[in-house]
Amino acid sequence: MLKLEYVSKHLPGFVLHDVSFHLPKGYIMGLIGENGAGKTTLLNSILGLYQPDAGTIEINGMTYTEKEKQIKNLLGYVLTDEIFCGELTLIQNANMYGKYYKYYEQAVFLEYCERFFLNKNQKFKELSKGEKLKFQFAFALSHQSELLILDEPTANFDPDFRKEFLQILSDFVSDGEKSVLLATHITEDLERIADYITFLHKGKVKFSMDRETLENSYMLISGLDYKMNLIDKEQVIYKEKGKYATRALVKYRRRYLEKEGLTVEVPSIEDIMYYVLKGEEEIW
Repeated sequence: MLKLEYVSKHLPGFVLHDVSFHLPKGYIMGLIGENGAGKTTLLNSILGLYQPDAGTIEINGMTYTEKEKQIKNLLGYVLTDEIFCGELTLIQNANMYGKYYKYYEQAVFLEYCERFFLNKNQKFKELSKGEKLKFQFAFALSHQSELLILDEPTANFDPDFRKEFLQILSDFVSDGEKSVLLATHITEDLERIADYITFLHKGKVKFSMDRETLENSYMLISGLDYKMNLIDKEQVIYKEKGKYATRALVKYRRRYLEKEGLTVEVPSIEDIMYYVLKGEEEIW
């Protein structure tokens, strides 16, 4: 569904450098990284809002230079930027922008407005931040999108709607023909639904892999400091000494399970992100 090869983009004070990853049909990819890592720049490039300086972006086997109109018909998005008209009502906005999509259905949009408790006759500018994102989501689902591009939406949703939102995403990809790229700093959401994780740091991809491979690539180990020092330093991503014990993220090696007195855990996505970033800071 989505394939990037060596995509680079130069902006004032920032460079997106040689980004490559592949998101197959029928899956959800979580895009993680610290603030300023380049997530929004990457999403804007995928949406065609930025033209890459190098590399290629393919969506369903097509590129923007060849089939821009066909690609944009496939894309649905929820962005933090407010691109809709504040003075128009929700239904007016949907109908105005819906004209640019081959498969827009007003009835589907209205169904989602009702489901999300949005008043179709309310002006866009009168909505809260969370409601504006719900409107974008309803519109994205109303024109038969096949790839959803989502930039940090869940932070502005209440807990109940967050659960519903994540369930809708799971249902969206269930036919095996659609995909989702979700940028978020709420990694617990990705623990629930993501099939792939791509970690962006300072404009570069640290890793991009499926969840099973990720979980088999790292282990979180804790124990007394002198025992932790026995671990091969080349395998340690970052080690943090606490008051009572030392913890470290290490490249997975089964023999660590056999070391007496060490506690071995499968790290969360948040753990991996934290320790990898700490390791980067230590290097520099």
